[in-house]
Amino acid sequence: MRKSPPLLIVAGPTASGKSALAMDVAEEFDGAVINGDSMQVYRELRFLTARPSAADEARVPHRLFGVLPAGEACSAGRWLDMAKAEIETCYRQGRLPVVVGGTGLYLKALTDGLAPIPRVPVRVREEILALFDALGGEAFHARLAEVDAASAATISTGDRQRLTRAMEVHRATGRPLSQWQRQAAPQGPPVDARMATIVLLPSREDLYAAAESRFDAMMAAGALEEVKTLAALDLNPRLPAMKALGVAPLRACLEGRMTLEEAVAKAKQLTRNYGKRQLTWLKGQVSQAYEVPAQYSERFKPKIFSFVRRFLLTGQT
Repeated sequence: MRKSPPLLIVAGPTASGKSALAMDVAEEFDGAVINGDSMQVYRELRFLTARPSAADEARVPHRLFGVLPAGEACSAGRWLDMAKAEIETCYRQGRLPVVVGGTGLYLKALTDGLAPIPRVPVRVREEILALFDALGGEAFHARLAEVDAASAATISTGDRQRLTRAMEVHRATGRPLSQWQRQAAPQGPPVDARMATIVLLPSREDLYAAAESRFDAMMAAGALEEVKTLAALDLNPRLPAMKALGVAPLRACLEGRMTLEEAVAKAKQLTRNYGKRQLTWLKGQVSQAYEVPAQYSERFKPKIFSFVRRFLLTGQT
């Protein structure tokens, strides 16, 4: 019987060091790093999303980083199609695909598949996004609970993307998203591969400190100028790229509605909140993973490499 080829997933919250880990693994095991972050797909956001540098990309092959313009929306389904193509390319080239990211919906799509749900018209999506902006997270969450209690029970008030997705499906189809998911459950992983996951789970305090330090580095690299360039494109403010962490406060600074100090403080707060939500999701969703209970550093390489080597040789995790 043919043995399925290996696929490695490196997961973790923002600023946990997962990109460095993915590069180290790819370099050691002749792999390619495939982006699994919903914002790093946009080419206009290199600094603000901490995308790999040109030197990083020269060190090992990188795929799906900066491949879409900010004027396009990248859904989980679209990303999954692109990721499957890159994974197959890795197999043809004899490389180990290393998918790295912290976007839970993308990682779950790769490991579990996506339920086939009818397409939502753009008009309906725009209406729901406008409703969220008008009501705010808590009131919108309460409104969703009235029509889809099962979905609302699993989504936090701060998760705009998932809240609006659940509401738009109900508005477009007349049926709760949770009902669609139950009746059209995914049929398993969408790729023929043996999968293993490494997840970084640093303490909240360490994560917050790392996130703040990294944002300072982003600013020094040119994040403010990047947002200025993005704003000049005059894109729809509801596009995913315009919701990237830091875009709104830095744009407010450029428009004179915030001081630079206030904008940086707000961006750091939003990043801390996002990291907290990622930690909670990862602890609840990622099972049978090799867990590293800290930020990634060189001292973890021997044990992690031993895990990867055993997985490649035996398929055991």
